[in-house]
Amino acid sequence: MKTILFLLFTLFLITICCPGQNKELAATPYGQTTPQDIKVVMDRIRNYVDGVTPFAIVNQTNGEKITALVKPAKEATISKGAYSLTSHEWGLLYTSMLAAGQATGDPLYANYVSQRFDFLGKATAYFRAYKKAFPAEVNPLEKFLYPHLLDDTGSMCAAMIQGLRNGMANDLKPEIDQSISFIMSGVHRLSDGTFARNRPMPNSVWVDDLYQGIPALAEYGKLTGEKKYFDEATRQVILFSELLFDKRVGACKHGWVEGMDRHPSFFWARANGWAILAISSLLDVLPENHPQRKTMLELFKAYCHGIVTLQSGTGFWHQLMDRNDSFLETSATAMFTYVLAHGVNKGWLDIQSYGPPALLAWNAISTKVNDKGQVEGTSAGTSMAFDAAFYYQRPVGTGPHGYGSVLLAGAAMYKLLKEHQYESSGPVIFR
Repeated sequence: MKTILFLLFTLFLITICCPGQNKELAATPYGQTTPQDIKVVMDRIRNYVDGVTPFAIVNQTNGEKITALVKPAKEATISKGAYSLTSHEWGLLYTSMLAAGQATGDPLYANYVSQRFDFLGKATAYFRAYKKAFPAEVNPLEKFLYPHLLDDTGSMCAAMIQGLRNGMANDLKPEIDQSISFIMSGVHRLSDGTFARNRPMPNSVWVDDLYQGIPALAEYGKLTGEKKYFDEATRQVILFSELLFDKRVGACKHGWVEGMDRHPSFFWARANGWAILAISSLLDVLPENHPQRKTMLELFKAYCHGIVTLQSGTGFWHQLMDRNDSFLETSATAMFTYVLAHGVNKGWLDIQSYGPPALLAWNAISTKVNDKGQVEGTSAGTSMAFDAAFYYQRPVGTGPHGYGSVLLAGAAMYKLLKEHQYESSGPVIFR
């Protein structure tokens, strides 16, 4: 009996002193958040990423800048920063900077983009022109210039087209055209045309790839006025939703593998964030008279309903959206915050149904932006997996996915609160 009592007492002490990572936090208070409060958080992020993403062609041996770009220098590389200037995460960051500038009227956000796009216009021309001097293993822009996956190019392409429409990125037009060519005819697909990958198994469909392909096609359709790009974008959304969208849950499974009898059924949050961002981005530019617009809008609304249903009481969403013992994740929460607030701003969603969960989520996110401007609580990148533990065990920190998503959420919430007041003494009521 004494042994049993001792073990129970020990278990009690462990529970009190060493709470588990997945213990649910207290609910986030609504408070009286203002647009100015939001911009303080956004500015902190902008200042941080501006300082840790230098842009220059340098000598990798001594770090000196190379300014004469008339001949190849075998020591040439791009100055190393905390995050890659041409990654798919940074494609979202450029998009979010443009959105933040438009929402707040602060030119510093667009300046961040224009400076780096001006640089990339020169750098891509340099490293492409001297390809023989820069073999794949040393070319710092190899993946971007010669893509093999949608990750390598799609998100960046969408941001560059947005930049082009805002009077920047003129020198990147050749890269935009090449990216679209790859998306339309170079990427691996299933026999019915669905975007696919050959990992972790042959002919795997990842819902993440919606964002890596759809916004670029939609933006190019807007840029050129050619309907075929809108047609392909909407076709992909329909194909993906037929394979992955679970109407019962109101969200997408992370992946599908051709030939499997039972497909993995894990609702990874950030993959769903990418997917709903893609549909939202498509709706932003899809012509009102496009035959699939109604279908896209209905899917967007059904998806947002599912997302809100799965939100935790803390304001965050869990790493696996339908599993409350998985950890709370920042980047996906920010993506969902954006689409809810943006949907309200565009008139696609009812403010009273979707404004309060968006506000709650923003208040939760803001606690994860530290004094330096780093976004904490962000899951590392994740392959499609076949067991829940893989998702539970992903490292969590200040990885690249958090910055663009939080800025994007801030931009939409800033606009929403500029245009709508709310009361929070009882249930949150928007006016």
